[in-house]
Amino acid sequence: MESSISVWSMFADATLTVKLVMIMLIVASIWCWAVIVDKLIQYRRARRDADLFDRAFWSGEPLDGVYDKIGGNPRGSSEIIFAAGMLEWRRSHGQDGSLIAGAQARIERSMDVAIAKEAGKLQRGLPVLATVGSTAPFVGLFGTVWGIMNSFIEIAEQQNTNLAVVAPGIAEALLATGLGLLAAIPAVIFYNKLSADADRLIAGYEAFADEFTTILSRQLDS
Repeated sequence: MESSISVWSMFADATLTVKLVMIMLIVASIWCWAVIVDKLIQYRRARRDADLFDRAFWSGEPLDGVYDKIGGNPRGSSEIIFAAGMLEWRRSHGQDGSLIAGAQARIERSMDVAIAKEAGKLQRGLPVLATVGSTAPFVGLFGTVWGIMNSFIEIAEQQNTNLAVVAPGIAEALLATGLGLLAAIPAVIFYNKLSADADRLIAGYEAFADEFTTILSRQLDS
């Protein structure tokens, strides 16, 4: 009796359509957790790199010295954005040391492009969580409806409404809804959290870009 009501037996006894729905939801759940773990690690690394760069940037060392230490291989997003601005700053100087007109606008555009690229990296994968979170319950519900429909068909064929006959088929069908919720709930929770984390990181990059361009504008004015 125990084996007849185990999760595996319910899956094994389900119709092909319900089995496909369950497999799809299990794969979606695993995919979501892979995205979640990857993003948690990525955002933690991004915060650490931003803190390290902020300490170096505000240490009082000249900007050229900070840029020379980074070189052509910036590690974190903050360094990439800073390097994009400094590279355009250096390119905006002529051979005689004079500044080419429109330097500040070009620097701002270069940093905006770098921020957009880093934002894309931070947000990559989040649509998967949004999609699973919004569709998994309906996919599971479809599996449940299909399974219950087949259960009623079987009841009509056997002309037996005994609970021992009805319960296994309904339990198999409801398992699909359970798997749908199991995939959707973490996806929605972590989508909201990770989206907020990404927005905070991007806002930090934009604030740094504004501060950096302000520093450069002072040098331009002087």
